[in-house]
Amino acid sequence: MIDLHAIDLLPAIDLRRGQVVRLTQGDDDRATVYGDDPAAVLRSFAAAGVARAHLVDLDAALGDPPQSGLLAALAEIPEGERPAIQVGGGLRDEASIAAVLAAGAERAVVGSLVAREPDRFAELARQFAGRLVPALDVRHGEVRTAGWTAGSGWEPEALAARLAGLPCPAVLVTDVERDGTMEGPNVELARRVGAASGLPALVSGGVSALADLEASAAVAEVGGVIVGRALYEGRFTLEQALAACRGEAS
Repeated sequence: MIDLHAIDLLPAIDLRRGQVVRLTQGDDDRATVYGDDPAAVLRSFAAAGVARAHLVDLDAALGDPPQSGLLAALAEIPEGERPAIQVGGGLRDEASIAAVLAAGAERAVVGSLVAREPDRFAELARQFAGRLVPALDVRHGEVRTAGWTAGSGWEPEALAARLAGLPCPAVLVTDVERDGTMEGPNVELARRVGAASGLPALVSGGVSALADLEASAAVAEVGGVIVGRALYEGRFTLEQALAACRGEAS
């Protein structure tokens, strides 16, 4: 019997021009719109028992002005009516990181800065102890930056090793080639990054079935899974996903 452990389920809300969307492999030209009321989606997560949600400002990630007003409005929803939120997308300097945390986000997800200036990220991780989640977005074995549009020259395990010992709650690992495809997550990549960094890995990209959540819960280095398209398209319910992430095999 597979030994399962409890992991976090983080349903995703990707925001593009105020709408809830999902991109396929990070391609803005391959966007699917799932709604125009992100506040209602966030409230529905809380009603189902979700403890933490993953919000991404795709406008900021892709170089457009950040959706600061929308993110602030979502963070202002009373805590009993929404999950805790971690926010990513375009957080490439201290000012932008501080702004989302001050606006009410529990955590800030930082990607490009980790690869471009790992020493500077380490400084900020200590400054905002327990609140920064480094994000490694990987395509063809290389960490990507700038909304996944540029290479960094870093192999994921080598960059993950630079995170060892930092006071970060987790490391987010996205297999860009699987993101939005529902072809199954790259749990092995997450395992390697978690092992190299010593941080719980958050698996992102490709989740399509409850079996993917159970496979993640069977890996000691995995601390959570981010799920988007599979939930919005009804592959399983939030309640089923939460049960799988608690280690309750289906």
